[in-house]
Amino acid sequence: MLSQAVEDYLKVIYQLQEGGGAVSTSDIARSLNVSAASVTNMVKRLAQLGLVDYESYRGVKLTTTGEKVALEIIRHHRLLELYLREVMGYSWEKIHEEAEHLEHHISEEFENKLDELLGFPTHDPHGDPIPTRDLEIADITDDPLAEVEPGRSVVIQRVSDTDPELLDYLERIGLLPGTELKVLEKAPFHGPIKVRIRGGECLVGHRVATHIFVDSEQNRGQ
Repeated sequence: MLSQAVEDYLKVIYQLQEGGGAVSTSDIARSLNVSAASVTNMVKRLAQLGLVDYESYRGVKLTTTGEKVALEIIRHHRLLELYLREVMGYSWEKIHEEAEHLEHHISEEFENKLDELLGFPTHDPHGDPIPTRDLEIADITDDPLAEVEPGRSVVIQRVSDTDPELLDYLERIGLLPGTELKVLEKAPFHGPIKVRIRGGECLVGHRVATHIFVDSEQNRGQ
């Protein structure tokens, strides 16, 4: 059995290395809000367990075993978030925190029952892919709404889950995964973006648009 701290480190390293390459200890420290010395001690331990490859000044990278553990925890987290949101009616503000607590403590049998109860979902409430039972995960190929040119029609695939207040705002204006919209105008110098949604129009700030990700294939194809 791995400790909750070990699982948290593996999950964070996985998320940080999604951009490719090794992850710096300073990035891990920032993400977990711990000291650099604590990170160094932990990654050395993870290396001894065969969960990461680590060399001083060259960063940290998950081994195949470490990646499987991280994907298992991410699978738990995203299934739990979907259950908390769709079945139990939790607010955006609370689902992430509750899932963080529960993800370390559910059994494989519970995970499988939850998966079945939810209809074997492929994505969590934010649109992020849920790893399969075989711990495979779909590639993310979407683009930020901020980069979509006027005249393009797109579908929102996922939204950033780091800010509950932002999620509440996006829900109020109807910009959540699955929503179709058309970009009408983009103001210069990172100004607001005008979009058409469900027959109406609204303005989306540039910073908000960087947290909304849309179907890149549909974006390129029109």
